[in-house]
Amino acid sequence: MSKRIYILLFLLIATATSFAQVDKQKELERKRQNILNEIKQIEIILFKTRGEKKSLLTEVNDLDQRISARENLIRVTNQQANYLSKTINNNLAQMDQLRGELTDLKEDYAAMINKSYKSKSQQSRVLFLLSSESFLQAYKRVQYMKQYTEYRKKQGVAIKEKSDKLKTINTDLIAQRKQKDLLISENKKAKKTLEAERKSQEALVATLKKDEGKFATQIKKKQQEANKLDKQIDDLIRAAIARANKASKAKGNTVSKESRELFAMTPEAKALAKSFTSNKGKLPWPVEQGVVVGRYGTYKDKTNPNITHRNSGVIIATQEDAIARAVFSGEVMEIQQLKGANRVVYIRHGNFITVYSNLSNLKVKKGDKIDTKQSLGTVSKNASYGRYMMKFYVYKDSGKLNPADWIFRM
Repeated sequence: MSKRIYILLFLLIATATSFAQVDKQKELERKRQNILNEIKQIEIILFKTRGEKKSLLTEVNDLDQRISARENLIRVTNQQANYLSKTINNNLAQMDQLRGELTDLKEDYAAMINKSYKSKSQQSRVLFLLSSESFLQAYKRVQYMKQYTEYRKKQGVAIKEKSDKLKTINTDLIAQRKQKDLLISENKKAKKTLEAERKSQEALVATLKKDEGKFATQIKKKQQEANKLDKQIDDLIRAAIARANKASKAKGNTVSKESRELFAMTPEAKALAKSFTSNKGKLPWPVEQGVVVGRYGTYKDKTNPNITHRNSGVIIATQEDAIARAVFSGEVMEIQQLKGANRVVYIRHGNFITVYSNLSNLKVKKGDKIDTKQSLGTVSKNASYGRYMMKFYVYKDSGKLNPADWIFRM
């Protein structure tokens, strides 16, 4: 393989690697900014709520939220610093390669200029042409001189381009090193803060363990309340499906045994359900500002591994006077008054249902057509937790879905 081909391949690989690293850096920076925003929300909502009296359990959970976010921040910042190191090393390699090429170009150019100068001193261009033996030879000599002049110009342009590229890479290196130093500095501060938060959490957990039985009873009571709420919501949705199927059957449609747990749908409802599905992972949050303090699924309690949490939706903590909003267009299927959950609003989107619990000051009524982000009501204060919280569910027919799969960056 010739030297020129080797150089070309090296530059192509280096350039492709550089672009890939730039894209990765942008992705990591986006993640870092999202985590910083999450930490800001945690501080505002979980640690700066006016007049909030927290239970010990709530304090532990809040600290856990902040610690988890801080750990993610440190992890992503480390990844950014590592990628910057790779980019810096790649740029240094490019600089070495370009310097070598620039030296070769300048040497070639100097030799060419020197040769041209000697040629001019021996005979002029006119004599060179007049000494031609034929018109054809004279024509070829003219073409040769044009090509030679053009080649000199190209060599000069190549020298300028490589010199400019070296300057650009050098400028980028300075900026990248500053950015890396800044990230390392921020990470040191984050680690120091994380260490203090972990100590605070350890002290709280130690206090909890002194009266483990009492707190275990509190957790179990809250889980029972959640299970009761979930059952009432499940029952209402099954009843709504039964009514829809009954109405469809009355119109002469056949409802099979297998479809009794599924909504009978009109063509318009099917189109709406298809549109809802196509927006999976892109739906807006049901509140403008919020922190998920209870995730979907089954998981062990962090303070007492003997206790298991089962969550059919997500619990979102928010600020006082926060407005609940619809995550997608649809129709208010039902409004229910439930003990411990205030008003619960059900919005149907074809055979999908989104459920918003613990609302007051409702702005909608049953049968209303709803647009995406339309206000539904105010999020109320939860008596058990002593803060403004909403439990949010997503159903497909009678089956529960993980809201985090549907809501953008939940």
